[in-house]
Amino acid sequence: MDCNVFPVLKYEEPLYRPPCEAGSLILQVTLGCPHNQCLFCGMYKMKKYRVRDPEEVKADLRKARLAYRHVESIFLADGNTVAMNSHKLEEIIRYARRLFPEARRISSYGGARFLRGKSPEALKRLREAGLDVIYLGLESGDDEILRRMRKGVDSTGMIEAARKVREAGITLSVYVLLGLGGEDRWKEHAENTARVLNRMEPDYIRPRTLYLMPGIPLYEEARRGLFREASGETVMRELRLMLERLEVEAWFLCDHVSNYLPLYGKLPEDREKMLEMVDFALAHREEYLAPRHLTHL
Repeated sequence: MDCNVFPVLKYEEPLYRPPCEAGSLILQVTLGCPHNQCLFCGMYKMKKYRVRDPEEVKADLRKARLAYRHVESIFLADGNTVAMNSHKLEEIIRYARRLFPEARRISSYGGARFLRGKSPEALKRLREAGLDVIYLGLESGDDEILRRMRKGVDSTGMIEAARKVREAGITLSVYVLLGLGGEDRWKEHAENTARVLNRMEPDYIRPRTLYLMPGIPLYEEARRGLFREASGETVMRELRLMLERLEVEAWFLCDHVSNYLPLYGKLPEDREKMLEMVDFALAHREEYLAPRHLTHL
């Protein structure tokens, strides 16, 4: 059952989840994002971060159990839920596992800034409680871009956070934001992102493409001429260079509406097939690389 089609829980909007969690039971454990300073993100700018009372969350789980006969997966919202107290989160995950033993996966967003602050033992306890996947936003492996975009952590911190997640036995899914270097820093963005991903060794790499919308801080910088948005051709060249430099064994999934191409493959065996698709798009740029305002929806 698609739990998003027949919601029984009261959510504090807006509500976000990864595309692959479209059929999951969405459980708001926290509200907003504890960092909430990234220039490219407008997801939680209207919310003040807070952690919900575990008893309220458990009540939501009981409501969902009464409503849904079968739940395939559970996503713990909002942004950076793993930043909360590990013992409280562990308590909620264990309760969810007890009520929904059929769930194949429990997952959450997790920022490197906050994962670095977790002890290896705390992350291992979360895994033992039933946390299967963490979605981590690398966005870029270039330290200058990370600094400009106010990610709050550098590439070394990203690698350290990834290591902790992997050592805890939790599946690591990493987001990359194509175009984040703009027209002026696309090559450094591609090369350094590939370099950092090679050291992070994620299970999944999930590229998204930067889309500037009113209300996002980076939109205002672009409007004032402080950031030059990358063209579709530049984004494709960036994607191609990154694919060439990646040396990891991971799934590479462009599974978001923002992307120009729906690339899906396993590295390294499907690299050439994906590079051929990128080259085809570059050769037919008028058809595949239209301006973002025409392709976003």
